[in-house]
Amino acid sequence: MDFIWYIFAGAAVGLAVGITGVGGGSLMTPLLLLFGFPPHIAIGTDLMYAGIAKSTGVYLHAKRGNVNWKIVGAMTAGSLPASFITVLALSQFEKPDYYQQILTGTLGVMLLTTALAIIFREKLLSRFDFQMPEARSLRVIFFCGIILGILVTLTSVGAGALGTAIMMVLFPVMRAKNIVGTDLAHAVPLTLVAGLGHVFLGNVDYTLLAGLLIGSIPAIYLGTQISTYVPNKVLQPILASALMVFGLKYLFF
Repeated sequence: MDFIWYIFAGAAVGLAVGITGVGGGSLMTPLLLLFGFPPHIAIGTDLMYAGIAKSTGVYLHAKRGNVNWKIVGAMTAGSLPASFITVLALSQFEKPDYYQQILTGTLGVMLLTTALAIIFREKLLSRFDFQMPEARSLRVIFFCGIILGILVTLTSVGAGALGTAIMMVLFPVMRAKNIVGTDLAHAVPLTLVAGLGHVFLGNVDYTLLAGLLIGSIPAIYLGTQISTYVPNKVLQPILASALMVFGLKYLFF
C-alpha cells in the first residue's frame, strides 16, 4: 500500500513541475518529510529521483539547441567538486542522526530562498538589467556553482529555481528557453553526483525512488500539456507560499 502512495506523491509533484516549472526538489523533499521519512533519506532519495527524472529534459533541450554548454561547464566546474567535498564532510559523521539538524536547518533556508526567487523572479530580471563581460560572468557563475553544489547536496533544493534566478540576473539577454535548458543541463549532473554521494552514505530508499519515478514521469508530460490552459500567475504564488510555510517550519520548529 505504501508503494501506491509513493506513486501518487510522484504524480502530484510531477504534475506541479510540468504546470509551473518549479523544481521538483523544493516540493518533493517537504512532501517526503510529511510522509515521515527522516531528512537524510528524503534528501538522498529526492536527489537521485531528480537526476533521473530530469535527464530526458536535458536531451530534448540539447537537441533543440537550448543549452549554453559554456555556462554549464563553468557552473559544473564549481558545483560538482563542491558536492563531492560536501558528501565527504557528511561521511565524517558516525550516524545520520548527527547531521540531521544541519540538513533540516539548511533545508528551511533553501525553501524560503526558493519561494522568494519564485515570487520576485520577474522583478529580479527587470531590476538587474545589466550585462557583464562574458569572462567575468563565467567567473561569477563558477563561484555560484560552488555555493549551489554545497546547498543542493545538503537539501536537494535549489538546483532549478535558484539556478534559474542566478542566470536571469547574470545573463539578462538570454532567452527563457535557453535559461531553462542550460539550468537543466547543470542540474542533472549536479543532482546525480549529489545523489550518488548519498547512495554512498546509505541515504537512498530504492523502493521509494521507484514509486516516485513511476508516478512522476507521465505526470510531468501531462502537466506540460495542462500548462497551456492554467495561468502560472495563479499557481506559482500558491506554490511559493507553501514553500515559505515549509521553510519556516523546518527552520524554526
